[in-house]
Amino acid sequence: MRYISTRGGGSPLSFNDVLLAGLAPDGGLYVPEEYPQLSWRNIQQMKSWSYNRIALQVLRMFIGNDIDDVNLRQIIDKAYNPRLFGSIDITPIQPIANRVGLLKLSNGPTLAFKDVALQLLANLMDHVLQERGEHLNILGATSGDTGSAAEWAVRGRERLRIFMLSPHGRMTRFQEMQMYRIHDSAVFNLVPDGNFDDCQAAVKLVNSDANFKKRYSIGAVNSINWARIMAQVVYYVYGYTRVMDETSEIMNVAVPSGNFGNALAAYVAAKMGLRMHIIVATNDNDVLHEFFQTGVYRVRKGDEVKKTHSPSMDIASASNFERFMFDYVDRDPARLRALWEQIATTGEFKFPHDFRRSNGGVSISSGMATDKEVIDWIKLVYNTYGGTIIDPHTAVAFKVGLDNYTGNGLGPLLVAETAQPAKFEDAIRKAIGLEMGLPPSCSHLKNYQDKITRINETDPAAIADAVKIFIEANVI
Repeated sequence: MRYISTRGGGSPLSFNDVLLAGLAPDGGLYVPEEYPQLSWRNIQQMKSWSYNRIALQVLRMFIGNDIDDVNLRQIIDKAYNPRLFGSIDITPIQPIANRVGLLKLSNGPTLAFKDVALQLLANLMDHVLQERGEHLNILGATSGDTGSAAEWAVRGRERLRIFMLSPHGRMTRFQEMQMYRIHDSAVFNLVPDGNFDDCQAAVKLVNSDANFKKRYSIGAVNSINWARIMAQVVYYVYGYTRVMDETSEIMNVAVPSGNFGNALAAYVAAKMGLRMHIIVATNDNDVLHEFFQTGVYRVRKGDEVKKTHSPSMDIASASNFERFMFDYVDRDPARLRALWEQIATTGEFKFPHDFRRSNGGVSISSGMATDKEVIDWIKLVYNTYGGTIIDPHTAVAFKVGLDNYTGNGLGPLLVAETAQPAKFEDAIRKAIGLEMGLPPSCSHLKNYQDKITRINETDPAAIADAVKIFIEANVI
C-alpha cells in the first residue's frame, strides 16, 4: 500500500512514513493510491469475528507490509482491550427502536469517539518510533474531544510530545478539564483567542514550513493523519457485520460531522465494498449540508461560525473534505488545487454535480439541526426510548438520521455516537433537567488546576508564530 498527496506533490510514501508525516509537504492530505476491497464473502465471514480480529484484517489492508502480523496484533490488542473500553465489543450497538441502533463509540478513557482512533494511533506511532530510534512532536488543534483523547493516549510515552491548540472559551468545562488538567511533561495545552478554524489554520501554517517541520519532527494526530481515518473505518465495518443480513439491501448510517473525518471514514468503508447510505448531519454551522444540497462549498468567516451546544461541529472549513473532493475530481491534483485556490481567493466554489443522488457509487444525503432542535431531540430521545441520554452531537445525528431514514426505508439505521452526555452538562440540564456531574472515572480532575499557555492572538499567522516559539523552547 502506497500513499499520495491530494495536491500531487512528492513521491508515493509507505504507511509508516505517512503515519509520522501528518500533512503532506505540498499542503495536501495523504490518501491511499487506491482503496482496498472487501468481498461480500469476506464481509459475511466477519459476522462471527471479534472487533480486534476485524481490525487486524482491515488495518492490514492499509498498512501493507510496514508492520508484521505479530506486532500489529499486539498493537491492536493493546489499544482495544476491555480495561480501556469496558467490553470486548469495543463499539457495541445499543438497540433503540425497530431496526434503529446507536453505534456506541464513547466507551474509551475520555468518553468520546476519538478514543477509538487515537488509542490505536498512539500505539502505532510508539512502535514505529521505537523501531527507528526517533522522537515526534505532535501538533494539533481541537474543537472538543480530539485534544483530550490525543493527550490521554500520548501521555507517558517517552518518544512523543504533544502541543494541542484549543480555542479559548469554545469548549465545555468538562472538555477543558480533561485536557487542561493533565499534568504530564509530554503534554502542552496552547489556548489562543478566536475559534477552532483559527487554531486549525495556524497548525496548517506551521506544517507548511517544511524546514521547521523537519527540524522539530512535527507530526499530527488530527484527522489530517490518515491513520485516524483508517482506524474509524474499522468500526463501520464492525457495525455493518452486526446489523446486516442477506435480505438487507443497504445499511443507513447517520454521522454527526464537523471536520468531516468521521463521515469520510464511512465513505471509505463504502468505497471498500460495504453497501451503505451515508447521512451527513450538521448543526447550525451547515457548510457541509449546504454543499451536499447545492454543490456550493462556502467557507464561513470567523464571525459567521455560531457557538452551539455541539461545539465539535462549530467549524467553518472541514479539513477532510479535501480528501472527499479529490475522488470527485477523478483524483486529478490540478483540478483539486484549482478548487482550493478558488476558496483562497473567493471563499467558495461550486461543483457541478447533484450530490443528492449518488457519489461515485456511494449514496449520500445530508441535513441539519438547529441548536433548539438539538435540545428538543435530547429530550425526545430520553422520553421516547427508555430514558436513553445522548450528547448534543449525537442528537444532531438522530434528528437528521431519522428525517432521512423515513424517506429511505431501506435496511437498518445506525446513529454514530459522539460522546457521553456528561461532557455536555449544560445542554443535558436544559433538555431534561438532569445534573450529570463528573463520571467516577473523571472525578479526580476536580483536584487539579488548569495547566495552559494562553496566546492572545486571533490571526492564524500570529498564532502560528507564537506556536513555533513555544515549540522551539519545549521540544525533546
